Amino acid sequence: MKKIAIAERADWKQTAEGLGFLFHTIDGEPYWDESAYYQFSLAQIERDLEDPTTEIHEMCMDLVDRVVRSEELLDRLSIPAGYYDLIRTSWLEGHPHLYGRMDFSYGGSGPAKLLELNYDTPTSLYEAAAFQWGWLEQCIERGMIPARADQFNSIDTRLHEALAALQIKKPFYFASIKGSVEDKATTDYLRLIAGKVGIESRHIDVEDIGLLDGRFVDLENRWIPHLFKLHAWEFIFHEEFGQAVAAADTQFFEPPWKAVLSNKGILPLLWEQHKGHPNLLAAHLDTDVSKPVPKGWVRKPFFSREGANIELRTADDQVVREEGPYDDAPFILQEFAALPRFGDSYTLVGSWVIGDQAAGIGIREDNSLITKDTSRFLPHLILD
Repeated sequence: MKKIAIAERADWKQTAEGLGFLFHTIDGEPYWDESAYYQFSLAQIERDLEDPTTEIHEMCMDLVDRVVRSEELLDRLSIPAGYYDLIRTSWLEGHPHLYGRMDFSYGGSGPAKLLELNYDTPTSLYEAAAFQWGWLEQCIERGMIPARADQFNSIDTRLHEALAALQIKKPFYFASIKGSVEDKATTDYLRLIAGKVGIESRHIDVEDIGLLDGRFVDLENRWIPHLFKLHAWEFIFHEEFGQAVAAADTQFFEPPWKAVLSNKGILPLLWEQHKGHPNLLAAHLDTDVSKPVPKGWVRKPFFSREGANIELRTADDQVVREEGPYDDAPFILQEFAALPRFGDSYTLVGSWVIGDQAAGIGIREDNSLITKDTSRFLPHLILD
Protein backbone atom coordinates (compact mmCIF):
# COMPACT_ATOMS: atom_id res chain seq x y z
CA MET A 1 0.00 0.00 0.00
CA LYS A 2 1.54 3.25 -1.18
CA LYS A 3 0.45 6.86 -1.46
CA ILE A 4 1.58 8.23 -4.81
CA ALA A 5 1.44 11.88 -5.87
CA ILE A 6 -0.12 12.59 -9.27
CA ALA A 7 -1.15 15.64 -11.28
CA GLU A 8 -4.82 16.53 -11.01
CA ARG A 9 -6.99 16.43 -14.10
CA ALA A 10 -7.27 20.02 -15.27
CA ASP A 11 -11.02 19.67 -15.79
CA TRP A 12 -11.99 17.58 -12.77
CA LYS A 13 -14.07 20.29 -11.07
CA GLN A 14 -16.11 20.91 -14.20
CA THR A 15 -16.55 17.15 -14.56
CA ALA A 16 -17.68 16.83 -10.93
CA GLU A 17 -20.17 19.67 -11.15
CA GLY A 18 -21.53 18.39 -14.45
CA LEU A 19 -22.25 15.06 -12.76
CA GLY A 20 -23.90 16.68 -9.73
CA PHE A 21 -20.95 16.08 -7.39
CA LEU A 22 -21.39 19.53 -5.85
CA PHE A 23 -19.76 18.88 -2.48
CA HIS A 24 -16.28 18.23 -3.91
CA THR A 25 -15.15 21.23 -1.85
CA ILE A 26 -16.36 21.89 1.70
CA ASP A 27 -15.93 25.32 3.32
CA GLY A 28 -13.26 26.18 0.79
CA GLU A 29 -11.22 23.04 1.50
CA PRO A 30 -10.97 20.02 -0.80
CA TYR A 31 -13.17 17.06 0.00
CA TRP A 32 -12.38 15.21 -3.21
CA ASP A 33 -8.57 15.14 -3.47
CA GLU A 34 -6.87 13.70 -6.54
CA SER A 35 -3.43 15.17 -5.91
CA ALA A 36 -2.47 11.62 -4.89
CA TYR A 37 -3.85 8.10 -5.01
CA TYR A 38 -3.44 4.95 -2.94
CA GLN A 39 -1.95 1.91 -4.65
CA PHE A 40 -2.67 -1.64 -3.45
CA SER A 41 -1.48 -5.02 -4.59
CA LEU A 42 -4.16 -7.54 -5.55
CA ALA A 43 -3.18 -9.69 -2.57
CA GLN A 44 -3.67 -6.77 -0.19
CA ILE A 45 -7.15 -6.19 -1.56
CA GLU A 46 -8.28 -9.80 -1.67
CA ARG A 47 -6.58 -11.18 1.44
CA ASP A 48 -6.56 -8.18 3.77
CA LEU A 49 -9.75 -6.30 2.85
CA GLU A 50 -12.21 -8.23 0.67
CA ASP A 51 -12.08 -11.54 2.55
CA PRO A 52 -12.31 -9.99 6.05
CA THR A 53 -15.21 -7.79 4.91
CA THR A 54 -17.09 -10.87 3.73
CA GLU A 55 -16.36 -12.76 6.95
CA ILE A 56 -17.27 -9.88 9.28
CA HIS A 57 -20.49 -9.25 7.37
CA GLU A 58 -21.52 -12.87 7.90
CA MET A 59 -20.65 -12.53 11.59
CA CYS A 60 -22.83 -9.42 11.75
CA MET A 61 -25.80 -11.17 10.16
CA ASP A 62 -25.48 -14.03 12.64
CA LEU A 63 -25.34 -11.52 15.47
CA VAL A 64 -28.48 -9.73 14.29
CA ASP A 65 -30.33 -13.04 14.43
CA ARG A 66 -29.13 -13.56 17.99
CA VAL A 67 -29.92 -10.02 19.14
CA VAL A 68 -33.47 -9.79 17.78
CA ARG A 69 -34.40 -12.93 19.74
CA SER A 70 -33.10 -11.47 23.02
CA GLU A 71 -34.71 -8.56 24.83
CA GLU A 72 -31.64 -8.45 27.06
CA LEU A 73 -29.37 -7.79 24.08
CA LEU A 74 -31.77 -5.28 22.51
CA ASP A 75 -31.75 -3.43 25.83
CA ARG A 76 -27.94 -3.51 25.91
CA LEU A 77 -28.01 -1.65 22.59
CA SER A 78 -30.26 1.05 24.12
CA ILE A 79 -33.01 0.36 21.63
CA PRO A 80 -36.38 1.60 23.00
CA ALA A 81 -38.52 -1.32 24.14
CA GLY A 82 -41.46 -0.13 22.06
CA TYR A 83 -39.51 -0.99 18.90
CA TYR A 84 -38.38 -4.51 19.78
CA ASP A 85 -41.24 -6.13 17.86
CA LEU A 86 -40.73 -3.89 14.82
CA ILE A 87 -37.05 -4.79 14.62
CA ARG A 88 -37.64 -8.48 15.30
CA THR A 89 -40.40 -8.75 12.71
CA SER A 90 -38.41 -6.96 10.01
CA TRP A 91 -35.60 -9.48 10.47
CA LEU A 92 -37.67 -12.63 10.78
CA GLU A 93 -39.73 -11.67 7.73
CA GLY A 94 -36.53 -11.09 5.75
CA HIS A 95 -36.99 -7.43 4.91
CA PRO A 96 -34.28 -6.72 2.29
CA HIS A 97 -31.41 -4.31 2.68
CA LEU A 98 -29.11 -2.60 0.20
CA TYR A 99 -25.77 -1.59 1.62
CA GLY A 100 -23.34 -0.99 4.46
CA ARG A 101 -19.78 0.17 5.04
CA MET A 102 -17.09 -1.03 7.43
CA ASP A 103 -14.30 1.32 8.46
CA PHE A 104 -10.86 -0.23 8.87
CA SER A 105 -7.45 0.80 10.09
CA TYR A 106 -5.12 -0.73 7.51
CA GLY A 107 -1.71 0.33 6.29
CA GLY A 108 -0.77 -2.43 3.87
CA SER A 109 0.42 -5.18 6.21
CA GLY A 110 -1.05 -7.22 9.01
CA PRO A 111 -4.79 -7.73 9.53
CA ALA A 112 -7.11 -4.79 8.91
CA LYS A 113 -8.76 -3.73 12.18
CA LEU A 114 -12.49 -2.98 12.23
CA LEU A 115 -13.12 0.42 13.80
CA GLU A 116 -16.88 0.59 13.29
CA LEU A 117 -19.88 -0.39 11.20
CA ASN A 118 -21.90 2.13 9.17
CA TYR A 119 -24.86 -0.05 8.23
CA ASP A 120 -27.92 2.20 8.27
CA THR A 121 -27.10 5.55 6.68
CA PRO A 122 -23.54 5.38 5.29
CA THR A 123 -22.54 8.18 2.95
CA SER A 124 -19.51 8.73 0.66
CA LEU A 125 -21.32 6.29 -1.63
CA TYR A 126 -21.32 8.25 -4.89
CA GLU A 127 -17.67 9.22 -4.75
CA ALA A 128 -16.65 5.64 -3.92
CA ALA A 129 -18.87 3.95 -6.49
CA ALA A 130 -18.82 6.32 -9.44
CA PHE A 131 -16.51 9.32 -9.27
CA GLN A 132 -13.32 7.46 -8.34
CA TRP A 133 -14.07 4.92 -11.10
CA GLY A 134 -14.38 7.80 -13.56
CA TRP A 135 -11.04 9.10 -12.29
CA LEU A 136 -9.44 5.71 -13.01
CA GLU A 137 -10.85 5.48 -16.53
CA GLN A 138 -9.89 9.03 -17.47
CA CYS A 139 -6.39 8.76 -16.01
CA ILE A 140 -5.80 5.57 -18.02
CA GLU A 141 -7.15 7.22 -21.19
CA ARG A 142 -4.88 10.24 -20.68
CA GLY A 143 -1.80 8.14 -19.95
CA MET A 144 -1.52 9.38 -16.36
CA ILE A 145 -1.49 5.88 -14.84
CA PRO A 146 -0.59 2.48 -16.32
CA ALA A 147 -3.22 0.92 -18.60
CA ARG A 148 -3.20 -2.29 -16.52
CA ALA A 149 -4.29 -0.46 -13.36
CA ASP A 150 -7.54 -1.69 -11.83
CA GLN A 151 -9.71 -0.73 -8.87
CA PHE A 152 -11.54 -2.70 -6.18
CA ASN A 153 -14.90 -1.29 -7.14
CA SER A 154 -17.99 -3.18 -8.19
CA ILE A 155 -20.21 -0.97 -6.02
CA ASP A 156 -22.21 0.49 -8.90
CA THR A 157 -22.72 -2.90 -10.54
CA ARG A 158 -23.78 -4.50 -7.25
CA LEU A 159 -26.24 -1.67 -6.56
CA HIS A 160 -27.83 -2.22 -9.97
CA GLU A 161 -28.18 -5.91 -9.16
CA ALA A 162 -29.53 -5.30 -5.65
CA LEU A 163 -32.15 -2.80 -6.76
CA ALA A 164 -33.21 -4.92 -9.74
CA ALA A 165 -33.65 -7.94 -7.46
CA LEU A 166 -36.26 -6.05 -5.41
CA GLN A 167 -38.64 -6.10 -8.39
CA ILE A 168 -40.40 -2.99 -7.14
CA LYS A 169 -43.42 -2.00 -9.24
CA LYS A 170 -44.82 0.92 -7.25
CA PRO A 171 -43.08 4.31 -6.82
CA PHE A 172 -39.89 4.18 -4.76
CA TYR A 173 -39.30 7.35 -2.73
CA PHE A 174 -35.81 8.46 -1.76
CA ALA A 175 -35.64 10.82 1.21
CA SER A 176 -32.86 12.99 2.61
CA ILE A 177 -32.66 15.82 5.10
CA LYS A 178 -33.63 19.17 3.62
CA GLY A 179 -30.62 21.31 2.72
CA SER A 180 -27.98 18.56 2.90
CA VAL A 181 -26.16 18.65 -0.44
CA GLU A 182 -24.23 15.45 0.30
CA ASP A 183 -27.29 13.46 1.37
CA LYS A 184 -29.29 14.65 -1.64
CA ALA A 185 -26.43 13.61 -3.94
CA THR A 186 -26.46 10.14 -2.36
CA THR A 187 -30.20 9.70 -2.89
CA ASP A 188 -30.00 11.17 -6.42
CA TYR A 189 -27.34 8.59 -7.28
CA LEU A 190 -29.50 5.75 -5.99
CA ARG A 191 -32.51 7.16 -7.86
CA LEU A 192 -30.47 7.17 -11.05
CA ILE A 193 -29.69 3.48 -10.61
CA ALA A 194 -33.31 2.73 -9.74
CA GLY A 195 -34.40 4.33 -13.00
CA LYS A 196 -31.91 2.26 -14.97
CA VAL A 197 -33.41 -0.98 -13.62
CA GLY A 198 -36.96 0.12 -14.35
CA ILE A 199 -38.09 1.45 -10.99
CA GLU A 200 -40.15 4.65 -10.89
CA SER A 201 -38.54 6.89 -8.28
CA ARG A 202 -39.32 10.19 -6.59
CA HIS A 203 -37.42 12.43 -4.18
CA ILE A 204 -38.89 13.78 -0.97
CA ASP A 205 -37.31 15.64 1.91
CA VAL A 206 -37.61 13.75 5.20
CA GLU A 207 -39.30 16.76 6.75
CA ASP A 208 -42.05 16.69 4.08
CA ILE A 209 -43.21 13.12 4.73
CA GLY A 210 -46.74 13.20 6.08
CA LEU A 211 -49.15 10.76 7.70
CA LEU A 212 -52.72 10.27 6.46
CA ASP A 213 -55.03 7.58 7.78
CA GLY A 214 -52.06 5.61 9.11
CA ARG A 215 -50.13 5.76 5.82
CA PHE A 216 -47.00 7.74 5.04
CA VAL A 217 -47.71 10.18 2.21
CA ASP A 218 -45.93 12.81 0.12
CA LEU A 219 -46.87 16.50 -0.21
CA GLU A 220 -49.70 15.57 -2.57
CA ASN A 221 -51.04 13.00 -0.11
CA ARG A 222 -49.91 10.14 -2.33
CA TRP A 223 -49.06 6.91 -0.50
CA ILE A 224 -45.34 6.13 -0.11
CA PRO A 225 -45.14 2.36 -0.68
CA HIS A 226 -41.32 2.11 -0.62
CA LEU A 227 -39.00 4.53 1.15
CA PHE A 228 -35.23 4.83 1.24
CA LYS A 229 -34.62 7.22 4.12
CA LEU A 230 -31.20 8.71 4.71
CA HIS A 231 -32.20 9.30 8.30
CA ALA A 232 -30.99 7.03 11.09
CA TRP A 233 -33.32 4.68 12.93
CA GLU A 234 -32.01 5.84 16.31
CA PHE A 235 -33.36 9.31 15.47
CA ILE A 236 -36.65 7.98 14.11
CA PHE A 237 -37.26 5.99 17.31
CA HIS A 238 -37.48 9.25 19.24
CA GLU A 239 -39.60 11.16 16.72
CA GLU A 240 -43.35 11.29 16.13
CA PHE A 241 -42.64 9.79 12.71
CA GLY A 242 -41.31 6.63 14.36
CA GLN A 243 -44.47 5.91 16.31
CA ALA A 244 -46.35 5.26 13.07
CA VAL A 245 -43.82 2.96 11.40
CA ALA A 246 -45.05 -0.39 12.73
CA ALA A 247 -48.67 0.11 11.65
CA ALA A 248 -47.85 1.76 8.30
CA ASP A 249 -47.66 -0.25 5.08
CA THR A 250 -44.41 1.27 3.82
CA GLN A 251 -41.36 -0.85 3.00
CA PHE A 252 -38.29 0.83 4.48
CA PHE A 253 -34.71 0.90 3.29
CA GLU A 254 -32.71 0.35 5.26
CA PRO A 255 -35.09 -1.92 7.23
CA PRO A 256 -35.62 -1.55 11.00
CA TRP A 257 -33.32 -4.48 11.83
CA LYS A 258 -30.41 -2.32 10.70
CA ALA A 259 -30.82 -0.51 14.04
CA VAL A 260 -29.04 -3.49 15.60
CA LEU A 261 -25.90 -2.77 13.60
CA SER A 262 -26.05 1.01 13.35
CA ASN A 263 -24.78 1.82 16.84
CA LYS A 264 -21.37 1.19 18.33
CA GLY A 265 -22.83 -0.94 21.10
CA ILE A 266 -22.62 -3.76 18.58
CA LEU A 267 -18.80 -3.72 18.75
CA PRO A 268 -18.58 -5.17 22.28
CA LEU A 269 -21.11 -7.84 21.27
CA LEU A 270 -19.01 -8.76 18.23
CA TRP A 271 -15.93 -9.00 20.44
CA GLU A 272 -17.71 -11.17 23.02
CA GLN A 273 -18.88 -13.51 20.28
CA HIS A 274 -15.55 -13.66 18.42
CA LYS A 275 -12.94 -12.77 21.03
CA GLY A 276 -9.43 -12.77 19.58
CA HIS A 277 -10.54 -12.55 15.95
CA PRO A 278 -7.64 -10.96 14.04
CA ASN A 279 -9.80 -8.25 12.44
CA LEU A 280 -11.62 -7.22 15.62
CA LEU A 281 -10.56 -4.89 18.42
CA ALA A 282 -11.29 -5.51 22.08
CA ALA A 283 -14.36 -3.51 23.14
CA HIS A 284 -16.64 -3.23 26.16
CA LEU A 285 -19.25 -0.97 27.67
CA ASP A 286 -17.80 2.13 29.32
CA THR A 287 -19.44 2.05 32.74
CA ASP A 288 -18.00 5.33 34.04
CA VAL A 289 -17.55 8.12 31.50
CA SER A 290 -16.42 10.48 34.26
CA LYS A 291 -13.07 8.71 34.31
CA PRO A 292 -10.32 9.60 31.84
CA VAL A 293 -9.97 7.38 28.80
CA PRO A 294 -7.30 4.76 29.62
CA LYS A 295 -4.06 4.77 27.64
CA GLY A 296 -4.42 2.77 24.44
CA TRP A 297 -8.22 3.04 24.29
CA VAL A 298 -10.93 5.02 22.48
CA ARG A 299 -14.22 6.22 23.95
CA LYS A 300 -17.13 6.22 21.49
CA PRO A 301 -20.84 6.94 21.99
CA PHE A 302 -23.36 4.34 20.86
CA PHE A 303 -24.86 6.89 18.47
CA SER A 304 -22.68 9.38 16.67
CA ARG A 305 -21.84 10.57 13.19
CA GLU A 306 -18.62 11.54 11.43
CA GLY A 307 -16.31 11.22 14.43
CA ALA A 308 -18.36 13.42 16.77
CA ASN A 309 -17.91 12.91 20.53
CA ILE A 310 -15.05 10.45 20.07
CA GLU A 311 -12.04 10.68 22.39
CA LEU A 312 -8.89 8.63 22.13
CA ARG A 313 -5.75 8.31 24.20
CA THR A 314 -2.68 6.76 22.66
CA ALA A 315 -0.23 4.52 24.50
CA ASP A 316 2.16 7.47 24.80
CA ASP A 317 -0.61 9.60 26.38
CA GLN A 318 -1.58 11.74 23.40
CA VAL A 319 -5.25 12.72 23.75
CA VAL A 320 -7.41 13.56 20.72
CA ARG A 321 -11.08 14.40 21.02
CA GLU A 322 -13.82 15.64 18.74
CA GLU A 323 -16.71 17.62 20.19
CA GLY A 324 -20.29 16.97 19.18
CA PRO A 325 -23.94 16.59 20.20
CA TYR A 326 -24.02 12.84 20.85
CA ASP A 327 -23.60 12.73 24.61
CA ASP A 328 -27.01 11.43 25.72
CA ALA A 329 -26.47 7.69 25.24
CA PRO A 330 -24.07 5.02 26.56
CA PHE A 331 -20.43 4.87 25.49
CA ILE A 332 -18.06 2.05 24.71
CA LEU A 333 -14.33 1.70 25.14
CA GLN A 334 -12.53 0.17 22.18
CA GLU A 335 -8.90 -0.81 21.90
CA PHE A 336 -6.96 1.89 20.06
CA ALA A 337 -5.69 0.97 16.60
CA ALA A 338 -3.80 3.88 15.11
CA LEU A 339 -4.67 4.88 11.57
CA PRO A 340 -1.61 4.55 9.33
CA ARG A 341 0.15 7.80 8.55
CA PHE A 342 1.15 8.76 5.04
CA GLY A 343 3.00 12.06 5.08
CA ASP A 344 0.95 14.43 7.21
CA SER A 345 -2.30 12.49 6.85
CA TYR A 346 -3.96 9.62 8.69
CA THR A 347 -5.74 7.18 6.40
CA LEU A 348 -9.01 5.25 6.84
CA VAL A 349 -10.25 2.48 4.52
CA GLY A 350 -14.02 2.22 4.08
CA SER A 351 -15.06 -1.21 2.76
CA TRP A 352 -18.50 -1.46 1.14
CA VAL A 353 -20.96 -4.33 1.33
CA ILE A 354 -23.69 -4.29 -1.32
CA GLY A 355 -26.34 -6.98 -1.37
CA ASP A 356 -24.36 -9.07 1.15
CA GLN A 357 -21.21 -8.97 -0.99
CA ALA A 358 -17.92 -7.12 -0.46
CA ALA A 359 -17.96 -4.63 -3.32
CA GLY A 360 -15.18 -2.03 -3.08
CA ILE A 361 -13.39 0.54 -0.98
CA GLY A 362 -13.12 4.27 -0.48
CA ILE A 363 -10.20 6.06 1.17
CA ARG A 364 -10.56 8.97 3.61
CA GLU A 365 -7.73 11.13 4.94
CA ASP A 366 -7.47 13.61 7.78
CA ASN A 367 -4.74 15.51 9.58
CA SER A 368 -6.19 14.10 12.81
CA LEU A 369 -6.48 10.54 14.12
CA ILE A 370 -10.26 11.02 14.07
CA THR A 371 -11.96 10.90 10.67
CA LYS A 372 -14.68 13.56 10.28
CA ASP A 373 -17.28 14.68 7.72
CA THR A 374 -14.73 17.08 6.21
CA SER A 375 -12.00 14.43 5.84
CA ARG A 376 -10.67 14.19 2.30
CA PHE A 377 -11.61 11.41 -0.13
CA LEU A 378 -8.79 10.07 -2.33
CA PRO A 379 -9.01 7.54 -5.17
CA HIS A 380 -7.22 4.20 -5.21
CA LEU A 381 -6.03 1.61 -7.69
CA ILE A 382 -4.69 -1.94 -7.83
CA LEU A 383 -1.33 -2.45 -9.50
CA ASP A 384 1.12 -5.31 -9.04
